[in-house]
Amino acid sequence: MLRSLFPSAGNAFSDFASAAADMPSEKTLFLRRSVAAFCFFAAILFVYNSVRFFADTSVTNPVGFFPVPDGLSSQVSEESRLEKVLNDAATEDKTIIITTLNDAWATPNSIFDLFLESFRIGLHTRRLLDHLVVVALDDKAYRRCLSLHLHCYALLTEGIDFSKEAYFMTPDYLKMMWRRIDFLRSVLEMGYNFVFTDADVMWFRDPFPRFFPEADFQIACDHFSGNSSTMHNRPNGGFNYVKSNNRSIEFYKFWYSSQENYPGYHDQDVLNFIKHDPYITEMGLTVRFLDTAYFGGLCEPSKDLNEVCTMHANCCYGINSKLHDLKIMLQDWKLFMSLPLSLKRSQAYTWRVPMNCSLSAFHPAKIPAESDEEENEN
Repeated sequence: MLRSLFPSAGNAFSDFASAAADMPSEKTLFLRRSVAAFCFFAAILFVYNSVRFFADTSVTNPVGFFPVPDGLSSQVSEESRLEKVLNDAATEDKTIIITTLNDAWATPNSIFDLFLESFRIGLHTRRLLDHLVVVALDDKAYRRCLSLHLHCYALLTEGIDFSKEAYFMTPDYLKMMWRRIDFLRSVLEMGYNFVFTDADVMWFRDPFPRFFPEADFQIACDHFSGNSSTMHNRPNGGFNYVKSNNRSIEFYKFWYSSQENYPGYHDQDVLNFIKHDPYITEMGLTVRFLDTAYFGGLCEPSKDLNEVCTMHANCCYGINSKLHDLKIMLQDWKLFMSLPLSLKRSQAYTWRVPMNCSLSAFHPAKIPAESDEEENEN
């Protein structure tokens, strides 16, 4: 076979064999040993250089054969992972709903469970779960999210443990709030509109019909003045709807950087400081404040259950107090939904909360307490 493929090589080998046969036996043996030794060392050298070449390229050039700056590969991978989660959850116009979650709020029978339940029992809100992205701030919260929900993203911060309850205005609380603002800025830069909602906001109706179509940034309030355009409203950062454009991106950059001018304050306080800043007018940002009649909270509850979209456990400190009042809030909603239409429209029913979240020991209630029997989930 070798002769037919390489005839010249075959002839050379034949000539060499004939010459060797004419030599004395000792010279033939020496020649054969020399050739064998040469081939052996040549093979070792070839294998060594080959292994060294491929090892070097695999370490120094992990993508193709071009050098990659330190950290760029992991950053690209992280952005790709976030892009996939956002894209899977987004509506046709690239809008998503975002909440953040840590282990303290994600444990079984805690706030996260109530949050998801509100979507399931609200009016036209169950379908919105398909567009909800849960951003987990620690590993336990991420695993808990994966067991209950489809769109989960782990936003872990090196050197910081966000798993425990972050008490109001503690250093961990402030870090968590500002980490959230920076993350939301990155979502806007990726071209996604979002509704951000704290997990202690209960969703009872689809809020989108109540949003202002012309606004870049609209936010719920602890106190609503009656005018959606005035800066004299008291905004609450736990619920807002933001459209992705150059104005909103610049606003979030400005908001985040303003913490340097107001050290020790959280994002909501800083927003109250900067909302009058002329730079916001210069950037052309359209701001609207959401009426508490539709987007209420324990600070200023929505009075009419026929109109309410969301209710926030704001003006309340401590996870146990929040849990107590949120459970009652969900009970009130279930009972309201079970009433005949005529009674619903009578506007004679309102919330029994705040209770544990209130400084008052008693809060008048117009909705009677439910029986101990668990209602069937809608």
